[in-house]
Amino acid sequence: MTERKKEILALSQSVLKEKGYAATSVRDIAKALDMEPASLYSHFKSKEDILKITCFEMADKFELAVKEVNDIYFNAEEKLRMAIKLHVEILTQNLDSALIFIRDWRNLTGTSLTQFTAKRNVYEEGFREIVQTGIDEGIFNETDKKFAALTILSSVNWIVEWYKPDGNLNAEQIAEKLSNFILSGLKKDINK
Repeated sequence: MTERKKEILALSQSVLKEKGYAATSVRDIAKALDMEPASLYSHFKSKEDILKITCFEMADKFELAVKEVNDIYFNAEEKLRMAIKLHVEILTQNLDSALIFIRDWRNLTGTSLTQFTAKRNVYEEGFREIVQTGIDEGIFNETDKKFAALTILSSVNWIVEWYKPDGNLNAEQIAEKLSNFILSGLKKDINK
């Protein structure tokens, strides 16, 4: 992707983040970029093309992160802490894309939607694998792995709604607080 196309993509994502995919027209994006809609089409086939690129780039980052965690780290608690940390970093370093990814992926159509859903499932499976590792190690309570993974991801994804780069908490602090909270529900009480 050329630098110009990356710049147009980033500005387009900013517009989509503000208005939402359904409420944003190509004309809205072009106007915000101070260009004609036809000029925008010379860079992207459609508004959905922008959505697709955004969603798949984010999905690739998440998928690579959880694969790395499950390949490198050893115990379940360490894996979960690192997976949450990487997830928070990806979200906070790509706020516009992250909000579109989380909120608007359902607007993908056809094979794009099918492929994207498969990528989401692979990522979710990575978290289920971490939970299963914790159960196998005897440090996590027996639990519904799918429910646990979805709860973890829902908790972590919600930060795009309130995170401010200049706020009181940085990404590392958020990851630590979320990890501690999530682990308090998963870990066995060894005092029983």
